[in-house]
Amino acid sequence: MKEHESVPYSLPRLDDAEAVSRAEAMRDRMKQRRTCRYFSDEPVPREIIEAAIEAAGTAPNGANHQPWHFAVVSSPEMKRAIREAAEEEERNFYTGKASEEWLDALAPLGTDEDKPFLETAPWLIVVFAQRKGGIEEDGKTQNYYVNESVGIACGMLIATLHEAGLATLTHTPSPMGFPREICGRPDVEKPLMVVVVGHPAKGATVPAHALKKKPLEQISSWL
Repeated sequence: MKEHESVPYSLPRLDDAEAVSRAEAMRDRMKQRRTCRYFSDEPVPREIIEAAIEAAGTAPNGANHQPWHFAVVSSPEMKRAIREAAEEEERNFYTGKASEEWLDALAPLGTDEDKPFLETAPWLIVVFAQRKGGIEEDGKTQNYYVNESVGIACGMLIATLHEAGLATLTHTPSPMGFPREICGRPDVEKPLMVVVVGHPAKGATVPAHALKKKPLEQISSWL
């Protein structure tokens, strides 16, 4: 390897039994994660959102450029603007843009163009992928593996929020240019998703179809 400044790798070594126990415990907690479409307006401490974003910011990424930005929205006016813009795109999707095959795939989940959760939930985290900027965010330096890096960060964000006992939903209307304008972000940033965060509403349900998960033998091969 080329010469470079380095520091010792630091990770506590666990015995096999403890490592297996921790992995299985994490698996079991993550198996409880469900996408929620019915949110309460109950407040959620800002400190939880901050901790989750800091956790997301530790994600592996191309050249350590950390090509992400998390715009956290709690303003009722901004949440309403996001909802109105998202629902306009969703109406176009459900009334013409989406193929019949796509709509058939969505039917068991009961989704439609109405997105009240975008206003009801206390927090919206709009995730932006920075195509340029580098670690200094100069707006010019090329970033690398942007979608992969930001996708991993989003997974870590959602996992941390779930660990804190919060419900989440990933909302990805297409096209999705409107969050950039609403959140005042630069053109070099691409809105990737809106993560809705809060407590589930009383009596919230999830589609039975969402409980169908592929088994280990289907999602893995051991070579």
